[in-house]
Amino acid sequence: MLVLFDIDQTMITTAGSGMKALSEAGRDLFGSGFAATGIEFAGRLDPLIIGDLLVANGVEDTLAHRATLREAYAAHLARHLETAGVAMALPGVIPLLDALAARPEVVVGVLTGNFRETGMMKLRASGIDPARFAVSVWGDDSPHTPPRREHLVEVGIGRCHAIRPGIRGSRVVVIGDTPHDVACARAHRCRSIAVATGNFAQEDLRRSGADLVVPGMADTGALISWLLDARAAGFTG
Repeated sequence: MLVLFDIDQTMITTAGSGMKALSEAGRDLFGSGFAATGIEFAGRLDPLIIGDLLVANGVEDTLAHRATLREAYAAHLARHLETAGVAMALPGVIPLLDALAARPEVVVGVLTGNFRETGMMKLRASGIDPARFAVSVWGDDSPHTPPRREHLVEVGIGRCHAIRPGIRGSRVVVIGDTPHDVACARAHRCRSIAVATGNFAQEDLRRSGADLVVPGMADTGALISWLLDARAAGFTG
């Protein structure tokens, strides 16, 4: 089995540091009027967010502008994450990761919209070692243009095959906090757990088609039971 975790508002919280850092980076590079007003962040890929930010602020969307904004974003984010208490793992996440690590039949991975460098910074600042994930899929790992989150599941499965060949469909679980996470799982007939720890209520996540909706990940035993057996008592789809 392959279990793929989203990062922001699923495993960790950084008190909105990503949005703040991107806005600050844009102001440094392109002027004081640069803002993230009206840009959707939750569950989206960083390359798409950066493109939207450039266009919304009247900056030409070029590879050079994208690269400089990405670099400046990382620098600003690092500063935010140095503040004590800004980044932390959400309740139940580390016990769940530990429990899954003890299961040899389970491969644990990350599937996130974050760029690799900034995603790893967020995890480390929250007390989670990125090296504990056998499979990592980042926001710019799509082989297609334009990229979509749905593309990342296939990338993750392909990387998992180097460790555990033959994993497909229902043997893959995507865990996230947005309808985007649910949609990328459904696109590949994977199961999904939606956690209401972000901007979406449990009812919103149910309507998106999640197989399981939970308020958070505090109940390690129940989550492990569901992951290993979708018919586990106490959970409904």
